[in-house]
Amino acid sequence: MGKQINVPHVIFSSMPTFDVAMPLVLLLVITVALFLYRRAEKRLKTSVEKSEFQTRDKLMVIGVIAIVFSTIALTSFLNPGNMFGNIILSMFLGSYSMLLFTLAYLFSDTKKRVTQLFSIGFGVVSLFLGLYSLLLEQLQDSATIFRAGTFLGLAIICFIIAIYEHRKAADEKKAKWYLAIQPPALFLFMFLFFNVLHFEGTLNIWFPALLDIFGVTFAVLIILYLSSLFNWKTVGIFAAILTLIDIILVFSGPMVAAAETFTGLGLPALIYLPNVPLISADPGSFNILGFAARGLGLGDFFFAGILAIQTFNKFNKKYAYASIVSMVISFGIWEAYLPEICTFFDIRGFPATVCIITGWIPIAVIATLLHKKQKDPSSPSSPIQIASLEDSL
Repeated sequence: MGKQINVPHVIFSSMPTFDVAMPLVLLLVITVALFLYRRAEKRLKTSVEKSEFQTRDKLMVIGVIAIVFSTIALTSFLNPGNMFGNIILSMFLGSYSMLLFTLAYLFSDTKKRVTQLFSIGFGVVSLFLGLYSLLLEQLQDSATIFRAGTFLGLAIICFIIAIYEHRKAADEKKAKWYLAIQPPALFLFMFLFFNVLHFEGTLNIWFPALLDIFGVTFAVLIILYLSSLFNWKTVGIFAAILTLIDIILVFSGPMVAAAETFTGLGLPALIYLPNVPLISADPGSFNILGFAARGLGLGDFFFAGILAIQTFNKFNKKYAYASIVSMVISFGIWEAYLPEICTFFDIRGFPATVCIITGWIPIAVIATLLHKKQKDPSSPSSPIQIASLEDSL
């Protein structure tokens, strides 16, 4: 799942090119994921590992799958002749939509007020997007009426759900499919109308704004949803194998080509940010508003998040947050020298897993050694030794 770090295509001096934007976003994503995991750990494990969907729930999932792939089929119809691109779109849009639906459904057994606020929030966003599409001249194109009508229709549905919840007699502590359907619906409509069908409008709000917003959202959700698949015994093997695979795929070229394909399709599989401090990009090179851009794949956010969460599970939050800081600092240092590294080795990208794991390993080793020392009965600081001393006194 690792992706390469895209390096700005500009002329660099021999001095390191420091960037604060991407390391800060990496810090934000991992910290938020760990914060949410600490509060939802039991709920996630219980819901994902122990609970079973009832017949009604299974029918709802089937319905969501039908809607998702109907939308994908429409996308393929509107973009014929690009079979490979359509397959990639189908896989990723289906995965993203099911991830949004599944997590929203698992946590949808909320009180009436929370459900109302949730639906009103999505209704307001949909209403804004509908009016924005209809009134802003820079977005006007052949799909304007369909775009505005779709978002306004979604807004009406969300407001109806809020009214329905208000009129219910009492709170119902059960999952609500009509609550869980709102996030994937909004995502699919925004992707469809601001990326796939946005042919003629002069304003592109999908890249990088919406793409990065959804990229950060999916990065956090992926970390939360898949964190239960690992433990401390397996995370080391996972980290070593993934780093090795990432190195091979990036240096041999397929990962760079994959990143370019994802970028061309507008899929939120990478997060793109301008280098900060800003650097002017070469004419014709990939850029954001004329400035050099850096890209980092969601797989790398997932990689760092899993390492932090497993450090928390094995030790405590102190070591987990220390590992996050160490990984971010390591990533920032590597990133600063990537232009020189890529020029020296004549490569187009660099495996970000290397940048991340070199920051995590020292904290993991220190935590392991201190943990063993505390358990050693012969250690002066061992809890057993201290207890024996207290007994003798």
